Amino acid sequence: MSVEIDLSTFIRPIQDFPKPGILFRDITPLLSSPAAFTVAVQRLAEPLRDLQIDVLVAAEARGFIFAAPMAIALGVPFVPVRKPGKLPFETLSLEYQLEYGTDCLEMHIDAVTHGQRVVVVDDLLATGGTVEACCQLLERCQAEVVGCSFCIELQGLGGRQRLQKYPVHSLLQY
Repeated sequence: MSVEIDLSTFIRPIQDFPKPGILFRDITPLLSSPAAFTVAVQRLAEPLRDLQIDVLVAAEARGFIFAAPMAIALGVPFVPVRKPGKLPFETLSLEYQLEYGTDCLEMHIDAVTHGQRVVVVDDLLATGGTVEACCQLLERCQAEVVGCSFCIELQGLGGRQRLQKYPVHSLLQY
């Protein structure tokens, strides 16, 4: 189990970033502390140990920061989901709606297989659109999404409700 560290003290609030009226939750102080980062990874991985997961998946880029060491800690593969044109092998893609327009995610066609138990990881849950798109992409491969895991959850933006068909775990809520 992880040592007692208040991870919230390693999250820096930045007012009016990236635009006026937004309070940004900066994870870089957490990442710059090996002790805090280690504890965060341990706390994110711990609830997944009994889920018998086969794969951890994360969308670029900040989700990679947490998912890769979690995958090592859990002894499972890590699968990156990326923006179009970033992966070298044949891909499966999913276009999804944003508040203003669309975006697209891709993963290798052989990244997950039918029936694999998958958890999607990201640094932050806000509206949940990107993680929902990851889940839909995985379900197209007939993988079973058994959870979504976040370092930070911004409550009140609808992300948890948007992902309500999946178990959601977050370390810090604001």
